[in-house]
Amino acid sequence: MSSSDRDDTAGETVDLEALAELGEGEGKTRSPGGPIGGFLWLLALSWSLFQLRIAYDPINSVIARSIHLTFAVLLVYLAFPAIRRTATLERLNALMQQLFPGRRKRDPVKIPWYDFIIAALAACGTAYLAWDYAGIIERSGLPLARDVWIGGAFVLLLLESARRSLGLALPALGTVFLVYCFVGPYLPRFLAHPGIPFEFVVDHMYLSDSGIWGVPLGVSTDFVFLFVLFGALLDRAGAAEYFVQVAYAMVGRFRGGPAKAAVLASGLTGMVSGSSIANVATTGTFTIPLMKRVGLPAYKAGAVEVGASTNGQLLPPVMGAAAFIMAEFLGLPYIDVVTAAAIPAVLSYIALLYVVHLEALKLNLSAIPQEELPPFWITFLKGVHFLIPILALIYTLVILRFSAISAAFNAILLTLAIMVIQRVVQSCAAVLRPSPDNPAPGSLVQAVLQGLAVSIREILQGCVSGARNMAPIAVATAAAGIIVGTVTLTGLSSRFIEAIEIISLGNVVLMLILTAVTSLILGMGLPTTANYIVMATLTAPVIVTLGGQAGLVIPVLAAHLFVFYFGILADDTPPVGLAAFAASAIAGSDPIRTGIQGFTYDLRTAILPFVFIFNLELLLIAGVASDGAIIWLTDMFSVVWVILNGLVAMMAFAAAMQGFFADRCGWPERILLLAICVAAFRPALLVGDTDSLRMAVQFGAWVVFAGLYLLQRRRRGTGLAAA
Repeated sequence: MSSSDRDDTAGETVDLEALAELGEGEGKTRSPGGPIGGFLWLLALSWSLFQLRIAYDPINSVIARSIHLTFAVLLVYLAFPAIRRTATLERLNALMQQLFPGRRKRDPVKIPWYDFIIAALAACGTAYLAWDYAGIIERSGLPLARDVWIGGAFVLLLLESARRSLGLALPALGTVFLVYCFVGPYLPRFLAHPGIPFEFVVDHMYLSDSGIWGVPLGVSTDFVFLFVLFGALLDRAGAAEYFVQVAYAMVGRFRGGPAKAAVLASGLTGMVSGSSIANVATTGTFTIPLMKRVGLPAYKAGAVEVGASTNGQLLPPVMGAAAFIMAEFLGLPYIDVVTAAAIPAVLSYIALLYVVHLEALKLNLSAIPQEELPPFWITFLKGVHFLIPILALIYTLVILRFSAISAAFNAILLTLAIMVIQRVVQSCAAVLRPSPDNPAPGSLVQAVLQGLAVSIREILQGCVSGARNMAPIAVATAAAGIIVGTVTLTGLSSRFIEAIEIISLGNVVLMLILTAVTSLILGMGLPTTANYIVMATLTAPVIVTLGGQAGLVIPVLAAHLFVFYFGILADDTPPVGLAAFAASAIAGSDPIRTGIQGFTYDLRTAILPFVFIFNLELLLIAGVASDGAIIWLTDMFSVVWVILNGLVAMMAFAAAMQGFFADRCGWPERILLLAICVAAFRPALLVGDTDSLRMAVQFGAWVVFAGLYLLQRRRRGTGLAAA
């Protein structure tokens, strides 16, 4: 590898403060000490306890959503400053200090008095619905002046809380949609509507379950918080570090082992974290320095972590919380969403492992010496208890068909028990095996009490972390409800379908490309969950409607998965991909270059949505019944056939993009690999819909794939270069 291809890998120190500024939004959180810090800590803990209480003993759904959002806006206004502390702002403050020496310098951690007032007003706006719920129901459709003014003020405060915690994109989009409600008479014909009075807009957005308090916030209240809390508790128990160590012990001895370990560790972590940026920050601090150590350039080390972490949101059971919202939107059982998403997610991860393998071959990367790796079985067994709640969660969801609430609640209880037992056992072990540093460690009773104290402290901290992580997500789902409410109030979806149909000229492929690009652009500034809600409301109906007009039956579930995939890919799309910025902060690389490389790695994921729209078997869907019900693919031979063809297609595509298979590929070989990908994924393009012909084409693709590999391997062995 030439020096120009290698980034400077000196300095492995991770800038955690820079990383903390990224999060899911634009603002850096405040962590004040003293009584205020204690109040924030208690507020977050109370939110977690409330969520656990309603999971065990449910209350009225609207009241639960009201209290849920009350906690969220309080935490956002008190934890996120109104103005982000940037380098420019710091320089401006320094200049003001020079000009006015007597001016008191602002403490960035201290919460100003006006934020307490705004937080209280926002909390009153959310709590009002619970306080006067019976009255609001009685006067449904006929709001009082008090209702209108409180609702109007709260909508503005909600948008401001979204700006603080998530950046400008979502509140700006929400504002545009709100303005659209009023300016309909002045717009071009295909966007025009008669205009909606102010009180009707507030009634729809604030006093009904069609706007702020709709399905997205309901899913945030019922499901998402529990899964975020589950991930936070597992992380506090030490599961994230365990996943990394197991991944290194498993694949570290292979060529490019640290990069492969990053993929495995991020996949395991992403299954429960539901956030690509949190995934980067959790596993990337371990994986990126080791990838650089074995010779991977810094920007590529960051890009591998980005690709692995963004794809973590594709993996069931959490899928970045979108799986639960998707199930509620479509009125489908949660298990149906997970079933359809499983094969594409697994294929995407296997293909990423293969991409990493090809990079290791191209760069001639070394493996980690065996003596520097932890022994696999000892490492695996040492933390095998961390797998118990995850396996229990999957078992109760998939096999026993428990509700997502029950499954998550039971998994949390298991995690709490494991945290207590783990610390008590560790403390007792220290007593039974005294060390030279501690020859008389005390009695077993003291050890048990000490273990209990440590575990309780960790549990409380995990509950607080879960609530703080959840606040921006809750605000995002509520603010996205404004967009959903505008669409239902104005009938915008039908106009959007008309506009896309005109631009795409009725061509299904062009329509899908326009939808994908729109999802990527919106996703650059929106968190994944909010992006999915917006795109599911606006463009998923377009895919179904225009596909039907073109004679292509597209299940609504496939359309929703399509927009979900591209919303996730936006996390590494330059110039705003937040996951790429988080990884570059750890790797010490250029964020734009890291993002471009990460998106290149993720191109294999970008083709999957186009494939499963035209090849529903990839989603285990055999067809759609006349009443719209999904007919599932149940024949095991067909399922295995689909998986094998998917593997061949994804590996051929990855090799074509990397320009390396068993040896470096010339352009004719790249084109042949892309042809293999098409033949394996979409044989109907070549021979129509005859099953026997399609299988023959796919089998032929396997033969050509294997033949090309053997040819390149032989060529590499004889030292001949590719053309």
